[in-house]
Amino acid sequence: MKFSEGFTRVVPSALMFVLYGASFTALAFALKKIDVSVAYAIWSGLGTAIIFTIGIFFFKESVSVLKVVSLLLIITGVVGLKLSGASH
Repeated sequence: MKFSEGFTRVVPSALMFVLYGASFTALAFALKKIDVSVAYAIWSGLGTAIIFTIGIFFFKESVSVLKVVSLLLIITGVVGLKLSGASH
């Protein structure tokens, strides 16, 4: 979204919508095999981790111990949901 500069740049704006569509499509396919709680947790947790990484490397955002620990807690929560034994 940041590269679209408020949707004033066509290519980044279009690419953003295509990638959002692909993300929701992947989530829909995942829901056929796994529980909604696990699928959504993975989808949102993975998205958070990817955006965290993009922010650091492409936008030179600061990294702090609190940010890293918070991301690890999100990942731990997702893994905990998956290991809870629930299956679709």
